[in-house]
Amino acid sequence: MNSTTVRNLLVRGMLAGLGAGVLALIVGYFLGEPNVDSAIGFEEAHAGHSHGDEVELVSRGLQSTAGLATGILIYGVAFGGIAALAYCFALGRVGRFGPRATALLLSGCALLAVYVVPFLKYPANPPAVGNPDTIGKRTTLYLLMMVLSVLLAIGATILGKRLAAHIGTWYATVVAVLGFTAVIGIAYAFLPVINEVPEHFPAALLWRFRLSAVAMQITLWGGFGLLFGELAERLLRPRADEAALDRAVATGR
Repeated sequence: MNSTTVRNLLVRGMLAGLGAGVLALIVGYFLGEPNVDSAIGFEEAHAGHSHGDEVELVSRGLQSTAGLATGILIYGVAFGGIAALAYCFALGRVGRFGPRATALLLSGCALLAVYVVPFLKYPANPPAVGNPDTIGKRTTLYLLMMVLSVLLAIGATILGKRLAAHIGTWYATVVAVLGFTAVIGIAYAFLPVINEVPEHFPAALLWRFRLSAVAMQITLWGGFGLLFGELAERLLRPRADEAALDRAVATGR
């Protein structure tokens, strides 16, 4: 894959990330923000009178609109570009998949490794959940879990590819998945548990907030896979068709 193709795929990946970010923004605004407002209401109700004396640097209205949009769209563009570069490396190396199928496979694996695995150990929390004094520790542990998950996913893919030549694709995939699951399970067991949900915090609200967070990520990565797959298909397929035509002409068919 030449540098021009890589650059074109990078641009398309960022555009697809932007489009997927718009979809995730819609989900976040209509599903996530009402739960954030409810959590803030709980926090204010249990904060006492001193809470009203605090100066609000950024209004809640700005946070839930421009702030939310800025964060999600930048996130989508950034991860879209990174995923596009990973796609350039993965295409043709993870199996005989076409451009669309490879994009969907990559986005699904990214969703699993980047978000789902860390989320199951350290799930997202709404306002009023979590001690401000431990935010640095919680952030470090979450990032550690994410990096570990990504590295293990890459390692499992490499292991599966090497084993496929000896025991077949099916058994190699099973071994790789089991190995990934086993090591992640060990990490889950040894990394510290964080449970800072305050007493009397509504369990239903916490559940809805976390579901909305998962829905946003599924929308983001699912939308990226579909959009980028279509853009990559249109970019790469004409060249593949031209190459097939050249071979047909060369063989006299």
